[in-house]
Amino acid sequence: MALVVGADWLVKGASSIATRLKIPSYVIGLTLVACGTSLPEFTVNIISASKGYTDIAFGNVVGSNIFNILLILGVTGAIHPVGFNTALNFDLQVFMGGTVLLIIFMFTLHTRKLDRWEALLLVLSYVTYTVYLVAND
Repeated sequence: MALVVGADWLVKGASSIATRLKIPSYVIGLTLVACGTSLPEFTVNIISASKGYTDIAFGNVVGSNIFNILLILGVTGAIHPVGFNTALNFDLQVFMGGTVLLIIFMFTLHTRKLDRWEALLLVLSYVTYTVYLVAND
């Protein structure tokens, strides 16, 4: 019950912010809502990584994306058809580019790990993407 109420508050709050600031709702969804719904994952990953359980952190991220794309989007589409706004083409390309970048980073030089400079590049890419979204709304 708390999850349903919290999700309702999140959607209404995000929509209200978007309306007041005259920001397209998809930008709010790609930034504030995405960050808000990812905070529990972020917390688990930080704790896991700090304790040396990096496999849990990596599995959590990959598993969450697989779950969201295949199950959540699939069930949502089964309940009601999900339209695709072509304005999201760039965002989809960023998502695919980030995935390809992660794969390249994880398998370079046979180290099978994400080095600090690679992680910082991923973070910088996200910050750049977010700034781009806000600047071009």
